[in-house]
Amino acid sequence: MIGFHLLLNSKGRARYYRVDVDYNLFGEYSVLREWGLRGRPGAISGQRQITWFANLREACLAAERWQKRAMRRGYDRLLQNGTTQH
Repeated sequence: MIGFHLLLNSKGRARYYRVDVDYNLFGEYSVLREWGLRGRPGAISGQRQITWFANLREACLAAERWQKRAMRRGYDRLLQNGTTQH
């Protein structure tokens, strides 16, 4: 699985945007996008969308496009050590 976790602090509200590339047992690839208020992931306060692709290349290109769009909107990339990268 390939993933990006992005954070945005806007008007005192921490928001997250998550992009993950995954595959299933049938050889199909998907990109999961999830966004909402930080500290409340999933359907409780956020939204989720899964888009299916025929191959890994298309899925990765789409995930990268969505990640870049989120970063243009002010999200910062969350690194594994908990810090952010602009």
